[in-house]
Amino acid sequence: MSLRKGSILTVFFVAAALMVLTSSTAGAQGTGTGQGTAAGPAGTGADQKKPAVAENTPVYKPPLRGSPGGRVGGGTRGASLEAAVSLSVLVPDHVGITLQSQPHLYWFISKKTTQPIEFTITEKDAVKPVLEARLKPLEKAGIQRIRLADLGLQLRQNVPYKWFVAVVTDPNHRARDILSGGMIELLPASSDLSAKLGRTPKAKQPFVLAEEGIWYDALAGVSDRIDAAPKDLSLRKQRAALLNQVGLNEAAQFDLKEAQ
Repeated sequence: MSLRKGSILTVFFVAAALMVLTSSTAGAQGTGTGQGTAAGPAGTGADQKKPAVAENTPVYKPPLRGSPGGRVGGGTRGASLEAAVSLSVLVPDHVGITLQSQPHLYWFISKKTTQPIEFTITEKDAVKPVLEARLKPLEKAGIQRIRLADLGLQLRQNVPYKWFVAVVTDPNHRARDILSGGMIELLPASSDLSAKLGRTPKAKQPFVLAEEGIWYDALAGVSDRIDAAPKDLSLRKQRAALLNQVGLNEAAQFDLKEAQ
């Protein structure tokens, strides 16, 4: 991956504005933590319907922190693309939580493309991105991973970040980019959560993390196991369950079909 400065600022600022508008209409997602640490599931109202999930799949419960944030999604046909492409970052429609300073970020694209793909991340209230990078060419469509360690970036605790993935369909007209973005925040684990994870088998840790509202680490835990056993349909169903619970149905269905 090669760093690029200023290449997607125009699209970035448009997306940031869209994210602010989306967050204002989404309402406050219930969020809160015990003593400033990541802990405790949240209810979102008894009358809110949630997708049914099987007992052997993780159940994501949004954290109790007051930091709503919109998910910006893009699915369009670019001027230089042969077919319609859906692009989405795999995040909930609020600020997702991680316990890792260099978490893995996941995104989905419905078709393979040879167009340049760029990644941008910035602190929520900052103007200048902390990083802009050109991602490696795609090997195939589907769920993709960004490792912040590969980019030499560490998140700061208790600082919300906005991040975006953009397919550059026309370098001379960046408003035509296919763009998707979401939010992430690094929080310290509570002592109770650390102890709970310590006595939980690794295969079940994503269940605990999802229950405690730690989106990014729950998704990464399941994804790591899929990487080790890509044809294990039960693991794909676990990841699909997480994605469906936050409205990422297209990515979930694509992932299941890929395993089959």
